[in-house]
Amino acid sequence: MRIIFMGTPEFAVPSLNILADNGYQVVAVVTASDKMGGRGGAQVLESAVKKAALARGIPVLQPQNLKAPAFVEELRAFSPDLAVVVAFRMLPEVVWALPRVGTFNLHGSLLPKYRGAAPINWAIIEGEKETGVTSFFLRHEIDTGDIIFQRRIAIGENDTAGELHDRMMILGAETVLQTVQLIERGNYVLQAQDAEQASKAPKIFHETCEIDFSQPMARVHNFIRGLSPYPAAWTRLGGKELKIFLTTIDDQTPKHPPGAFLSKNPKSLKVATLDGYLNILELQPEGKKRMDAAAFFERI
Repeated sequence: MRIIFMGTPEFAVPSLNILADNGYQVVAVVTASDKMGGRGGAQVLESAVKKAALARGIPVLQPQNLKAPAFVEELRAFSPDLAVVVAFRMLPEVVWALPRVGTFNLHGSLLPKYRGAAPINWAIIEGEKETGVTSFFLRHEIDTGDIIFQRRIAIGENDTAGELHDRMMILGAETVLQTVQLIERGNYVLQAQDAEQASKAPKIFHETCEIDFSQPMARVHNFIRGLSPYPAAWTRLGGKELKIFLTTIDDQTPKHPPGAFLSKNPKSLKVATLDGYLNILELQPEGKKRMDAAAFFERI
């Protein structure tokens, strides 16, 4: 089976590797264009998927315009049977309809829940106890195609988005391999998504990451860990931005107004919410590196 793989970030690399390691013929990889960055903006930054593909000698395509006739013809020249999409941008129909069997996407949620750009973050923010990954065939509306396969994964009460991301990256790779095997054997039954059960996971922006301490402590705790380590929940302390990465719940009845910061000793820091306190374990003052509470007190 001739496969075109499409992806960009580190999350997609294990999926590419597992296909190649299991003998599947990945004839080309499509990924994002190189960017300039690093110190002084003079360094060429290649995507994680591009680096992985080049290490395996797989041809890499980096189109600026996915609808460009030259790119579509280049894809067609590879005579793909199947396209696999993991953490890539939205595809036009002329691309996803091109492979003989079709194109499937790996999504980081149990669809139809958490359709959108940030499913891992939003599952934690909303206090879910489990999530998962879903493979589905692409169609016009984003994240709405018929489901091929799903795998579930538990979310711990203190899991951060970063920790869950890393576990789902491996689960996702296994799911990609299993999905390709099912398609190859023709041994699958498609399941239509129930639109009434759908929820959204929109892209997250810095301005929407400000913490509202007037909410219940569990909600604030979930918000912080759902945005950790990136883009990171933040508040202001002493007129400067303060990012908070790790907290635990302290359900003492609050005696202070929401948003009040307290310290019993130079190694502990907590903040009041509507109905309890949160112990702050890791944070980052504006212009500083990420640190624990003890290091924070050494610097103020």
